[in-house]
Amino acid sequence: MPRPKRDIQAVALETETPPAALSSNQAIARVKQAAGNNLYRVELPGVGEKAEPRELLAELPARFRSTIWIKRGSYVLVDTASLADRDNKLNGEIVNVVRDEKAWRKMGYWPKDFSAKSSRYLDGESGDEGPQMPPSDDEDD
Repeated sequence: MPRPKRDIQAVALETETPPAALSSNQAIARVKQAAGNNLYRVELPGVGEKAEPRELLAELPARFRSTIWIKRGSYVLVDTASLADRDNKLNGEIVNVVRDEKAWRKMGYWPKDFSAKSSRYLDGESGDEGPQMPPSDDEDD
């Protein structure tokens, strides 16, 4: 039997607005890869000037499963201390999914490593010019 519609709408409403503040063990991360069985490889921004980004394995809780789909390159809120008592390879749990990226970027806790350039742009394309077309044969004349 499918989930009741009120449960789906409650989860969707919960993910629309960003929290006012983050706790010390929560961080915004970019999804790098779906690892299967509701596990995702996420990238936390580096701390300091020359710090490399950290990669974690995070679990998607049951309330988000079959309700919210997460694509590669999207952003999530990860709690790194929620799974500390478990003795396994998981490093965190996805607490919230960033659906309205504009609202989240306005918050003071948004990492500077995740620049304003959208992750949807391919490498080599600039956001001002848009995608470039290849030169046509008529331009050689």
